[in-house]
Amino acid sequence: MRKLHLSALLPLILSSSLLFADQIVLKNGDRLTGTIDKSDDQTLLLKTDFAGDVTIQWSAVREIQSTQQLHVATVTGKTVAGTVTTTDGNFQVQSPSGSQTVPKDQVTALRNDQEQTTFEKGVHPPLWQGWAGGATVGFALTAGNSETKSLNVAFTGDRKTTHDEITMYANSVYSRDDASAAGTGPAAGVTANTTQGGARYSRNFTTRLFGYVSGDFQTDALQFLNLRSILGGGLGVHLINTTQTTLDVLGGLNYTHESYGAVPATATTPFQLATSRGFAAATIGEELMHKLGASTVLTEKGYFFPDITTPDDLPSGGYRATFNFGTVTKLSKWFGWQNAFGDIYVSNPPLGTKKNDILLTTGLNISFTH
Repeated sequence: MRKLHLSALLPLILSSSLLFADQIVLKNGDRLTGTIDKSDDQTLLLKTDFAGDVTIQWSAVREIQSTQQLHVATVTGKTVAGTVTTTDGNFQVQSPSGSQTVPKDQVTALRNDQEQTTFEKGVHPPLWQGWAGGATVGFALTAGNSETKSLNVAFTGDRKTTHDEITMYANSVYSRDDASAAGTGPAAGVTANTTQGGARYSRNFTTRLFGYVSGDFQTDALQFLNLRSILGGGLGVHLINTTQTTLDVLGGLNYTHESYGAVPATATTPFQLATSRGFAAATIGEELMHKLGASTVLTEKGYFFPDITTPDDLPSGGYRATFNFGTVTKLSKWFGWQNAFGDIYVSNPPLGTKKNDILLTTGLNISFTH
């Protein structure tokens, strides 16, 4: 019996492996083999045995021949599945039900079965899945010559799919100086006691245009604000929408309801009764998110709310403005360092109280994903 050398088998092994591999032909004539993972209208990811993952510019691809089933998404929103070959610049998708032709310039994405399953889960995930965010808690206590307590809490949560997005936030600062009993608020010694929070739901109509509804709430003991509720909605535009940077501009209408407690008389201001009022206002705003390197995310939001209707007890031309800025730097998988700055300006606060409220929190952030 003759011995069969490996060198004689090698060409046969290589040629048989090509029968079960996808092939990519580039415009310069280069031919690559492997397993097509996914592509969008920018790049194609090919997994190879010897070179690992190879990212190819989509514009450089001339021909594709797949031995596996691929899911071909088109600009019309339709997806067809089957093995793919390229003929005269068109994709021929062969499925058990027949063959379909898709022009290459109409293809928005290619996905293998695994990537298609992941994509479909991202399109319609259960409400409790897909969340990412974090929380920061800080506490300080002094005793002896000074007796102070300070607590700050910050929370952010975001759930984003291909069609919609839910964002939530909360910030709270409480501080008390027991030694000097400083402060003019309802509780002597309280030097800060304010809470902000809210949520927004956005729905994409196109890749650029989206609609939104939102609710924001605030309390501020030192401004005698029991509760400010802002319910609104409108339209927005994604000016930039990449994994690295997002920039949105928004416009719409909102209804604001404010409830203020009674304000005690001081040497310069008279006693003021508790008030409750509601009015309509416009919403004009922008929101920015930018990733600084691999570990830091920067967020910024600015809003302007000019009054459309004016309560009887206020002069016309009132408005509010808000500005928020924050960073989260990841230190490990679960921990990071978070900074959050907020400024709320009210043109017509109760007499004797200030128009600006500034909130700054910083501390160790505990991140989560689900």
